[in-house]
Amino acid sequence: MISDKIRLHHLARKALLYVRQSSAHQVLHNRESSALQYAMRDRLTALGWSEIEVIDDDLGRSAAGGVQRAGFERMVAQVCLGNWDTTPTLILAG
Repeated sequence: MISDKIRLHHLARKALLYVRQSSAHQVLHNRESSALQYAMRDRLTALGWSEIEVIDDDLGRSAAGGVQRAGFERMVAQVCLGNWDTTPTLILAG
């Protein structure tokens, strides 16, 4: 299903799904949140993307306090290099 905002040139590029939860406690105890975040891959597929990369390197890493998040840094670098269109980029943090 292609929406009126998603065009073929968007679908020609890789979609990115960034999944993160802020603490190890959330990763262990908020399993429904994790499942919903990963289920967004199915939504991207339903919207027409065939190439989807999931970045979940930062599970259990808070954005506060200067903690390094390798997955986030990789995502930003790839967007800046033009390897991903920002249209399908989903950033989900529980």
